[in-house]
Parts: sequence; C-alpha cells; structure tokens
Amino acid sequence: MKKCALLILLLLIIQNIVSARPTVFNEDGKFGLKDEAGKVIVDAQYKKLIRLGESGWIIQDGSKFGIMNDSGQVMVEPKYNRAERVLGKFAKLTRGSRCGLFDEKGFEVLPPVYSSIDLLFGGMFLTCKDYKYGVTDINGQLILENRFDDIYMPKPNVMVIVYNGQPYQIEGIQGDELTLPSNLYSLKDDSNFTITELVTKPGVTTGYYSVTATNYLLKIFSSISPAYEDTIDELMFLQGADAAGVIMKFSWLPKFPFVYAKHYYQNLVAPNNGPLSGVKTNLKKQLSE
Repeated sequence: MKKCALLILLLLIIQNIVSARPTVFNEDGKFGLKDEAGKVIVDAQYKKLIRLGESGWIIQDGSKFGIMNDSGQVMVEPKYNRAERVLGKFAKLTRGSRCGLFDEKGFEVLPPVYSSIDLLFGGMFLTCKDYKYGVTDINGQLILENRFDDIYMPKPNVMVIVYNGQPYQIEGIQGDELTLPSNLYSLKDDSNFTITELVTKPGVTTGYYSVTATNYLLKIFSSISPAYEDTIDELMFLQGADAAGVIMKFSWLPKFPFVYAKHYYQNLVAPNNGPLSGVKTNLKKQLSE
C-alpha cells in the first residue's frame, strides 16, 4: 500500500513538473511563451521557437538564430544564420562558414571555429578545421586533435584514420559501436581494440590509390555529396530563410549549377581527403624515395 501511495505521489510530482513547463503560443504569425496559468512569459516576437532539451529553446529572430531558456533569458544571442538540433539537446549553430555546438543552457560545447561538426557512432563528434579532422566525445572533450587528413567510420565499430596519407584502422572487438577512450595511448595494450596499418594498393580500374574498392567508392561519394549540401546551405539555409519559401520563389534555380560547380571543385581539390589526394600522396612518396 505504501509503495502504491509513493508511486502515485511520484507521478503527481512528475505531472506538476511537466505542466509547469511553458507552452508556445502564436500571435500574428510570431511565437512566444506562456506559463501554465496562461500568463505571457515571452512576447510573441520570434519567427520560430524549437524546444531544446528540458529547459532551452532555439529561437529565430528575423533571419538569425540563438538560444533562450524557459524564462525568456537569451543565453546565446541570435546572430547565427543556421540552426540544427542534434540529439534533441544540442544546437549546432552556423555563422558564415563556421559552426559551433551549444547545449540547452547556452554552454559552448564546441566553439564556433569549425567548418563542420558531425555526429559519429559511439556518441562522438567529428570536427573539421582548416581541412584537418579530429574527434571529441559527446561533452566536447578532446579525443583526437584536428591534425588528421581524414577520419571516417565505414562501420559502427570501425574507424579509419588517415595521417600523412597513411590510413590506420581501429576496430572495436566488443560491442556494436566503437567508443574511443580519452587516453588513446592505452589502445595498443587494450584487448578490446585492434589497430591495423592499412596498405594502400593501386586500383585495377580506377588508377587511384585506395584502401579497398569499397572504401574508394565511399571516398568518391563523400566528396560529391558535401558539394550538394554546401550548395543548398549557401543558396537557402545560410540566409536564415525558410527553405519552403525560397524554393517556391525559384530564384535559387539559375544559380544552382554554378554554386554546385564551385563547391564540387573545392571538395575535389581538398588537400587531405579529396578523390585525388591518394594520387598526390603517392607521388610525394615516389619523389622522396
């Protein structure tokens, strides 16, 4: 009986906590917040309000994005061109060509100095800065500095790291997903991981140097896809506008092939992980011999 009473009390407490959360209201096409009694906490002044975690909101003020809390206090000033919610509790905010990662309280998990931040298997983030790649844990703690030519995960439990043109593979023996420890020096003595130095060989039909044919195809597509994504970003999202509205105007259509060609070329000649990087690395090795 006592257990039942405690359970009911716990459910009532949870219900009160949930009901105490502010709710979004709309007025003349703008959004604001009200408390459980209907009192206005934040005037309807934002173009968008997107729940972030348990106590935060991604706000869109005009064409710029930022973060505020439940009481309406702005934690990150709306000065970013694009916002993307990650795992429901992080906001990836982009300004120009640089992005950073923030939590629901506006804390800077990763500073806005990266050209890209992507979620990896095992609760890790892949970061890119000045064409160099690195890895952090989910809290932004550094695992690998941004000094690697490329990092990618062909499988959830496998990570390929390219350093000075030489690929190395880290494979987790146990578990479905690979999670790197903060002290990578311990990997060589850890029976849960295997580290393999991959030998690059000339492709039979491609003429490029690659780890395997499958990995080479992954590399080719990984250089094409970002060109399309970067084009969409430049023409639509980086302007802070609603994608649907921009698409319906069709003003982006004539610009698309030119902007796409520019970004594809940038990805093609990427010094460390473009499709031609293997050829350049091999030529450097031959010249140094």
